[in-house]
Amino acid sequence: MSPTNGQWYPPEWPDRIRALTSGELTAVAPRRAATVLLLRDTESGTRVHMLRRRASMAFAGGAYAYPGGSVDPRDERPVGWAGPSLPEWAARLGTDEAAAQAIVCAAVRETFEEAGVLLAGSSADTVVEDTTGEDWEADRAALVTRDLSFADFLARRGLLLRSDLLGGWARWITPEFEPRRYDTWFFVAALPQGQRTRNASTEADRTVWIRPEDAAAGYDRGELLMMPPTISTLRELQSYGSAAEALAAAGERDLAPVLARAELRDGKIVLSWPGHDEFTQHVSPGTGSSGGAVG
Repeated sequence: MSPTNGQWYPPEWPDRIRALTSGELTAVAPRRAATVLLLRDTESGTRVHMLRRRASMAFAGGAYAYPGGSVDPRDERPVGWAGPSLPEWAARLGTDEAAAQAIVCAAVRETFEEAGVLLAGSSADTVVEDTTGEDWEADRAALVTRDLSFADFLARRGLLLRSDLLGGWARWITPEFEPRRYDTWFFVAALPQGQRTRNASTEADRTVWIRPEDAAAGYDRGELLMMPPTISTLRELQSYGSAAEALAAAGERDLAPVLARAELRDGKIVLSWPGHDEFTQHVSPGTGSSGGAVG
């Protein structure tokens, strides 16, 4: 039987898990990626910006997620920088300095590409207030098609990347049996004053500003499809009463990577995410379905 909640569980997973556990499948190396939990305070509570991936997408089609994507190799190019230094970010993210810059740049770039929100300013204490208009849209489209690098985009506009507006929140690595794998760093950020989001992503058919508790409730009812990292971070956000509180807490967050395990127990395949028992799945040999979530 399938999970009764909204846990994303592709039908091909059991066969791929069995192939991995039997040694017939070799795991591919994960690509570095970044995603941003963009927060906005309202009278009814803090809301997070989410998008629904088109059902036609090869990875996580139909699932709700945050703006984000893979690191572009050009994200390692020098950029105007404000906020914590690269050595500080490298220590925080558990990488070298070049990788740290690329990951932070990817987080800011993807948020602009997919939501139209830019965490950058003309100085270390300013943020652009308006990213609408034909000239901004032309630049955003050129970033999406990779006709323009993020470094050149910032330099041409005389902007500094505001890394201090981001807080590292979590790190999840796609399971080894997935054909598309990502080593993803999750960040939190507040929507800058004067800016607004829009559905700028060709990968999404819907965007929403939603309270984390409402999104989690929709997942629990089986109405909103999500991957484990998404619902996990939503549940964590519920502990904070404002975007500022979440950002303040980010510095103490554990960024040790979470990687799913698939193993044989008593003749059944058990899929688990260490430290996140609610996502555990039991797969009976010879079947293509799961035994439901254990939480």
